[in-house]
Amino acid sequence: MFTCDLEHPRTESEWENSFALKMFLFQFVNLNSSTFYIAFFLGRFAGRPGDYNKLFNRWRMEECHPSGCLIDLCLQMGVIMVLKQIWNNFMELGYPLLQNWWSRRKMKRAGEQNNSKEQLPQWDRDWNLQPMNAHGLVDEYLEMVLQFGFTTIFVAAFPLAPLLALLNNIIEIRLDAYKFVTQWRRPMPARATDIGIWHGVLEGIGVVAVITNAFVIAITSDYIPRFVYAFKYGPCVDKGYRHEKCLRGYLNNSLSVFDMGELKNGSYHTRYCRYRDYRAPPWSPEPYEFTLQFWHVLAARLAFIIVFEHLVFGIKTFIAHMIPDMPKDLCDRMRREKYLMQEMVYEAELEHLQKERKKNGKRYHHEWP
Repeated sequence: MFTCDLEHPRTESEWENSFALKMFLFQFVNLNSSTFYIAFFLGRFAGRPGDYNKLFNRWRMEECHPSGCLIDLCLQMGVIMVLKQIWNNFMELGYPLLQNWWSRRKMKRAGEQNNSKEQLPQWDRDWNLQPMNAHGLVDEYLEMVLQFGFTTIFVAAFPLAPLLALLNNIIEIRLDAYKFVTQWRRPMPARATDIGIWHGVLEGIGVVAVITNAFVIAITSDYIPRFVYAFKYGPCVDKGYRHEKCLRGYLNNSLSVFDMGELKNGSYHTRYCRYRDYRAPPWSPEPYEFTLQFWHVLAARLAFIIVFEHLVFGIKTFIAHMIPDMPKDLCDRMRREKYLMQEMVYEAELEHLQKERKKNGKRYHHEWP
């Protein structure tokens, strides 16, 4: 609120839009930082066996599960879409319930001390309910917009997110109805032409969702490495693509070799170990350098991101052009109402002018002077 006042907005609606945008940005960064970290940063800078990157030369960087970071991201999204939404619904209804219970308890004690057995009228009981939030429906809009972000931004990693959001909204509709009717005072109505800045926020989330899902599919998942292996390094490169057979040997191909004898601390029963990466073996002329397959996979990932983004944005633009925001018949009716309103104003002005001329004894015509 302090930063909003520093901007010196001209109107109350501008202040509310500024406040809503700042609240959204703060909540979005706070709630999505963990998912973005798991999707795009976890395990990317850990290094390799024998040359791990360490924080302050002491602690090793965190790594993903051997099966990949997509499983960790899926579990994180599951926790957010299930447990977080349950907790939000509990707090949204439980907090006013607890406050109203405490208020009734204090009123009952006050009545017992005054030896009063009269029942309070309904308007007094309504006045003792909890007041609505000072910022109106900002919290409700914020909750729905954040849920839309969770549903769309990482839907490629957790496809059940839209279903869980639908179930949550079905339950929350009834909880909000109960809260507005029985736990809150009646809010003051206010007229609004649209949803304000939230429309732009939703459009921005849609753009971020397309870009993020492209990176999740290309970088976080194993889709592109499998695709490159099947068409370039698999057993059926020259035999045509058949998914069941072309991925044989993919796991062995995706693991690099490390010589355990290079470690100085202790002895090991096995000479070599395997780890997920595309690096040259220790007996090659350039040991542990990135292989040609690594650069092929990287180029395929970048190409997929560019093609995916342009394709989705092109489809979105085409659909937005084919389906206008306002139906044609509604536009025609609005134009007709505007024309009729202008005609009424014209007739009223003409009648007034004719009366004035007749009163003053001047000649007048039936046309606009």
